Amino acid sequence: MKFILNILWLVLSGFWMAVGYTIAGIICCVLIITIPFGVASFRIAGYALWPFGRTTVERRDAGAGSAIGNLIWIVFAGWWLALGHIVTGVAQCVTIIGIPLGIANFKMIPLSLLPLGREIVPTDQPFATR
Repeated sequence: MKFILNILWLVLSGFWMAVGYTIAGIICCVLIITIPFGVASFRIAGYALWPFGRTTVERRDAGAGSAIGNLIWIVFAGWWLALGHIVTGVAQCVTIIGIPLGIANFKMIPLSLLPLGREIVPTDQPFATR
């Protein structure tokens, strides 16, 4: 079932969301000081392509630097990406088949706003990194 949902996701919204994260990552990498944001954006782009079967968990070693970085991220890129997830999620929830995809979009909003200090892991081992 995860494979079918991932294929539907990729066709209906995953590709475009991954493009948005990739563009944000390229912009962040061009501005040398924001390379950590670019790396996080590329990591989330891979998650946005194939989200079913994976989840995010908080990293225990994330500190004040991640919190400050997340505030900077929200101002410059996070709210645009979160808005993309909201619009896409609402559009997908209009149809019955799209409801699971819309819910997945809504679940990605916190990650799009606060990407630093999070790790993407398979759903069968969400506590393996703790």
